[in-house]
Amino acid sequence: MTLVTMMTAHYQDILNDNFWLPFTPNKDFRNDPKLFVRAEGDYYYDPDGRAILDGVSGLFASALGHGRKELAEAVHRQMLTLDFTASFYRGHPGAFAAAKALSALLPPGLDRIFFVGSGSEAVDTALKIALAYHRAKGRGGRNIFVSRERAYHGVNFGGVSLSGLPNNRRNFDGVGPRVVHMRHTWLAENRYSRGQPGHGDFLADDLLRLITLHGAENIAACVVEPIAGSTGVLVPPVGYLERLRQICDRHDILLIMDEVICGFGRTGRAFASQSFNIRPDIITLAKAITNGALPMGAVAVSRDIHDSIINAGGEREIEFFHGYTWSAHPVACAAALATLAIYQEENVFAAAGALSGHFLQRLFALQGQPLVTDIRGYGLLGGIDLAPAANAGQRGYEVQKKLFDAGLHLKSTGDALIIAPILVTGLERIDRLFEILTRVLSTIKP
Repeated sequence: MTLVTMMTAHYQDILNDNFWLPFTPNKDFRNDPKLFVRAEGDYYYDPDGRAILDGVSGLFASALGHGRKELAEAVHRQMLTLDFTASFYRGHPGAFAAAKALSALLPPGLDRIFFVGSGSEAVDTALKIALAYHRAKGRGGRNIFVSRERAYHGVNFGGVSLSGLPNNRRNFDGVGPRVVHMRHTWLAENRYSRGQPGHGDFLADDLLRLITLHGAENIAACVVEPIAGSTGVLVPPVGYLERLRQICDRHDILLIMDEVICGFGRTGRAFASQSFNIRPDIITLAKAITNGALPMGAVAVSRDIHDSIINAGGEREIEFFHGYTWSAHPVACAAALATLAIYQEENVFAAAGALSGHFLQRLFALQGQPLVTDIRGYGLLGGIDLAPAANAGQRGYEVQKKLFDAGLHLKSTGDALIIAPILVTGLERIDRLFEILTRVLSTIKP
């Protein structure tokens, strides 16, 4: 029996108790399962063959749409050429080629690439790099990290420590690096701001307050998402990121930008740091680096940071005691190379920027819907706050389930809906997305 035949059987023949779904109410899922069996272009398909529009690019990963034959062929070739080798003491051509291709898209000077297997691994790696850099500079006392409330930086212990989402950290607190938090950037007076809101640059001075409290000599890095994605798309106020950069420069604190969600065209440029004209010291990447075809992440590091760590070691000594079995996996590198080539050949980032105006127009047309309490958006990324039900998060969860039944796949975090359409989608599919969303929201009373 083929997989497709098996998956088109009755739903209860598919489900079992062996698979533990992540970030999912497992008991409710088994009572009301939502399944995909294949994907093509802008659409997923359920076991009954029903098309479901992908309004969040998988999970911000499938920016080029699903089923790209170029990626499948590149992966197939690599599997038959060099299926696997670890990068400990050995290299392979694909790793060097992928690092070079990626560095061509990054801000100038951020061209030293450390490959990992996921965004969570990229964040933990960036924290270790920051600590190693300061030690190499004779500043070993710098071991505090600054993050923000409402931040999401993955689910490894480093990212959980940085997290500003209570449910992500409350059961795992106190076991990772030392982290202090700035306030988030959502302000009531900025509700329904299209693009960067006009108020809130002063919130960057929270970093100064924490420097005064803890001492700059003890702070290694400030870690922020350019746009806080998973919490509901918090776009930075005008001048906020610039102010953070200035403060970090003044106090020799590294600025790490987590672009796992924003990277690879979501803001109309290769990276959001370029859209906002901010040069971080370290960038974390994942998701769309392989169009979601294979797990992969990366950390892009400035030459100064890289060279300081490398030069601190002896001639035949390991300079950085860190890495993963899957770092620079040959097949993942092949998928990345094919994906990066499509981004360049099809001018995807510019095309996404051209779609942004229509996307944001349709997004902000939802203002006035009784259930909607705020809307935020930038590029091809949008967030919608919903009036909560009796329990926090219940409304968002129920709405995304109803959207699935209506033929639209979106992400919800708490009572926020998150929209991130495929970058190479068309105007008619953006319209279709908002037609379904409007219809479903109109049927629910606040």
